[in-house]
Amino acid sequence: MQSAYEQMMEHVRETGALGHVAQRLGWDQETVMPRGSASQRGDEMAAMETVLHARRGDARLGEWLAAAEADAAVQADPVARANLRHIRRDFDRANKVPQRLAAEIARVTSVSQGVWAEARAKDDFAAFAPTLKEVLALKREEGAALADGGDVYDALLQDYEPGATAEQLTQMFGALRPRLKALIDAVRGAEAPPKVSGTFDEGAQMRLARHVAKTFGYDMSRGRVDKAVHPFSSGSGNDVRITTRTAADDPFNCLYSTIHEVGHASYEQAISQDYLFTPLGQGVSMGVHESQSRIYENQIGRSRAMTGWLFGQMREAFGDFGIDGAETFYRTVNRVHDGYIRTEADELQYNLHVLLRYDLERALIERELEVDTLEEAWNARFEADFGFAVDRPSNGVLQDVHWSVGLFGYFPTYSLGNVYAGCLHEALRRDVPDLDARLAVGEVEAATGWLRDNLQRHGGLRPPRQTIVHATGTEPDEGPLMRYLETKFSDLYGLSI
Repeated sequence: MQSAYEQMMEHVRETGALGHVAQRLGWDQETVMPRGSASQRGDEMAAMETVLHARRGDARLGEWLAAAEADAAVQADPVARANLRHIRRDFDRANKVPQRLAAEIARVTSVSQGVWAEARAKDDFAAFAPTLKEVLALKREEGAALADGGDVYDALLQDYEPGATAEQLTQMFGALRPRLKALIDAVRGAEAPPKVSGTFDEGAQMRLARHVAKTFGYDMSRGRVDKAVHPFSSGSGNDVRITTRTAADDPFNCLYSTIHEVGHASYEQAISQDYLFTPLGQGVSMGVHESQSRIYENQIGRSRAMTGWLFGQMREAFGDFGIDGAETFYRTVNRVHDGYIRTEADELQYNLHVLLRYDLERALIERELEVDTLEEAWNARFEADFGFAVDRPSNGVLQDVHWSVGLFGYFPTYSLGNVYAGCLHEALRRDVPDLDARLAVGEVEAATGWLRDNLQRHGGLRPPRQTIVHATGTEPDEGPLMRYLETKFSDLYGLSI
């Protein structure tokens, strides 16, 4: 006879498999779904969410949890204890949110995504505002149900970074911001490296992107690379897909979007097969997930050693593209430049884009800001932070998909991921002293193998912050990230910092 824990895990694995089906519907919607299918897909997603929500809140789970939590054999097993931690959290959260509300959020956000895409294409925030109001109202209701009298934004944050609070994040970001601003101001006063110019065949970009993805360890037998408006990674286990985008005048957009998403996908592919369809079989949090994409993209992918190898690959793909050598290429790839788009921001200014969104979405959830004045608030904050005005909504408040699909609480995990990446990079350099020599010849396994062994394969075994502590041996803070940025950009721009 199966124990309570065994019965529970059988139920959870079936729920996990159904969740993967729902993810595939989302991937299809972003890549190949016909435009006229949006309304029907909304109903399909709502139906899937109804089933998933019912399974996550199944009364039997409460009984199984109680029995398993009292079982000494289960408590003696660290994997079983970790599963219990995740299942208990999800069960308690599922039972706080009415099934009606969960289904309505799934339906509205599926349709809202299409409304956002059309409004973005037409640069018409007013066309999206009524739908965003509907999404915001539903997320406020969900947050209030989850908070149970506590902080509503903190309650929503738990879906993306369990254990984190806005107070902790605000303190960390408050320490990060002045050092970033000082470095950015110093860089803006120095001579900028050259920028790439010309036209780059988009088919050749995609071929190079797939080659680089494989070099960084992405298993194409369990994944694929497609094009989408907004690059993303989807899936886990043995079906992990990524998308990228191309621009004829900017090959780095495609190249580094791909490396970024490969960081996410490699994390999912590396997790122990023993954890498939269980709570441990996926990245433990979006902050930890983002640490993988950012360290792949920046600390590894934009390093002087790695860009030396990438320069050779670019020459093979495009011939002479106007850059006279590997050192110039390194400087060009890391060029600090003004821009509106978060996903295209240089490594130095990226976090300012994130902190803008974090502050605005907190204000929206806490009713300090409403949708009717959101565009005005965005534009004012952007000009204050970056020194120039937003020219159109698609370069401002309409540029990100997140709010259209209800991902309030997601944005701060991008900067948290950068902080984690700084900590991981410092530890990686400590443990692999010949890293640059390996990267210079395209041997990325020295870095990706270290990340796989120390972090990725463990999946959700440990809470997010402890996952970083286990990998690095130290508590995470913003110090390593800022030391890395100050060293790198003072060298690039000839600064004395």
